[in-house]
Amino acid sequence: MSQPSAEAVYGFPSAELAAPGPGARQLSPFAPGAEAIEDIADGALNRLVVLAPPGTLERRYVLAQGLRALAPDGALIALAPKAKGGARLRGELAAFGCAVHEDARRHHRICQTRRPGHPVGLADAIAAGAPRIVPELGLWTQPGVFSWDRLDPGTGLLLGHLAGLAGRGADLGCGVGLLALRTLANPGVSDLACVDIDRRAVEAARRNIADPRARFLHADLRAPVAGLEGLDFAIMNPPFHEAGKEDRGLGLAFISAAAALLRPGGVCRMVANIALPYEGRLNTVFASARMLAQSGRYKVYEAIK
Repeated sequence: MSQPSAEAVYGFPSAELAAPGPGARQLSPFAPGAEAIEDIADGALNRLVVLAPPGTLERRYVLAQGLRALAPDGALIALAPKAKGGARLRGELAAFGCAVHEDARRHHRICQTRRPGHPVGLADAIAAGAPRIVPELGLWTQPGVFSWDRLDPGTGLLLGHLAGLAGRGADLGCGVGLLALRTLANPGVSDLACVDIDRRAVEAARRNIADPRARFLHADLRAPVAGLEGLDFAIMNPPFHEAGKEDRGLGLAFISAAAALLRPGGVCRMVANIALPYEGRLNTVFASARMLAQSGRYKVYEAIK
């Protein structure tokens, strides 16, 4: 049996800026089937390329996990857009005891360094970015997960419009499980698939939801997901950002995925920002769609297949 590559990549950096070598192991939580950076043994990697996340706690956590997983003198390339954490990369790596060479290209900061023999502060950065219960939510969550430390207002609006759902359903883009928990309060729900592209969100939802009717899937809804056909209902607060950039195609893809997963007559309830033009797609892929509620910057729709 061949040994796994000693090179890895976290995220999806542009090959023009920092190309991982052939066979590099993907560690991103947004890549279904990828390894988790937390599961890489201490000192197991010789080279690591990191597209650093924008959030400070999440970014320092990932950098610290990467340095932990690198062998002494192992190579680390960390990069990020200047306005999304890149300007802080050099200082953060230096604080871990790294000697850093920094370059700037295409609005990115690219830092090259090697793991020092005795890096400092790794345990503190890992603890600061680790999963925890946030009192405001009363749930397990982690920095980097969508709306990780507060109730997203769109989710809050949809929470009030989940009554009456029954049968087999799915929470598409489940996050840490807020919508799923409310949905499972309906006694007629027999099965609820909690699906998210973020492995950390799926793991948090698994810890938050003890109900045996719930199951958890780490999957990208832009591709077919086995075992979700013929559903009675779907609920969702679809994303409209990817890699820090607005992408309205994500919400459109979620709407199409929901329609494909539902049986004829199945119900989809979703929330969206009022500025997002989803009505056309809803009316195209569903037999009917109507607005249930609008509050502030958000609107809730019910669509019937």
